[in-house]
This record gives sequence, structure tokens and C-alpha cells, in this order.
Amino acid sequence: MSELGRRIAGLLRPGDLVLLTGELGAGKTTLTRGLGEGLGVRGAVTSPTFVIARVHPPLGDGPALVHVDAYRLGGGLEEMEDLDLDVSLPESVVVVEWGDGKVEELSDDRLHVVISRAVGHEEVLDDVRQVSVRGIGGRWAGAADGLAALAERVAR
Repeated sequence: MSELGRRIAGLLRPGDLVLLTGELGAGKTTLTRGLGEGLGVRGAVTSPTFVIARVHPPLGDGPALVHVDAYRLGGGLEEMEDLDLDVSLPESVVVVEWGDGKVEELSDDRLHVVISRAVGHEEVLDDVRQVSVRGIGGRWAGAADGLAALAERVAR
């Protein structure tokens, strides 16, 4: 998942909104850690479950990473307004775990990553994941080739 995050980071630019969906333990935070490495941001990327959001400033010229965990937030965007994500979005990459139905109004353009864990004999399948990456909106229409290549690499 970290490697996938580093690959996705190569497609991201300031203003991008990334939604991560998957059950507990699917690898959302691990993927975000890889995004942080790929973007070259400061600080250890850890789950922001109890603080809701963490900002990781860039080490160089790239965008900051704003990592949000919306798991404990029940409402929609209005409950998240206190986080000022709409202010952070233009100059940052905003990644929201558990953001489905909560932050889509922030941008018509977003990258949606869905992670599913394989079920069965846990000792055999614990590290097996199925990942779909889907770009929504005009921003991602031009990146279809990059997303297709990313999906092909993930499938290997």
C-alpha cells in the first residue's frame, strides 16, 4: 500500500482531493503514508483519528498534505467546515479517509480510491488487497492514461 501511495503521489498536484474508502485495517493510512513519502512532506504520517486532521508541510517546493480522518464525524460537509478544508485545498493535496458522503462538495474533481481486503484464511490472505482508483471530474479526464497505467501496475 505504501508503494501504491508513492505511485499515486506522482499524479497529484496542489488542489487535488483524494477520498479513501475501505474497512478498518484495509490500508488507508498506510497508503497515505506512501503519498506523504511521494510528495516529500515533513512529519510522520499517522492516523489522525483522534485529532481529525493533520497538516504535513512540504520539505521542498511541492504541496502540503492535509490528512483527514472523518470516521468519527457523523454529518456531512457542514460538520467538517471547522477544519477549513476549502481554504487548504487550493494549495494542498487533501486526503480524506472515510470521506464518502461527507466531503464530495469540496470539489467537482476528486480521486476516489477504494481498498478491499481479501476474506478467507487470514494467515494466507491478510496482505491481499483489491484496489480501485477512479478519477471523477474534468481534472482526471486528462489523467486517464496515468490512472490506467497505475491500475495495471496494481494488478500485477
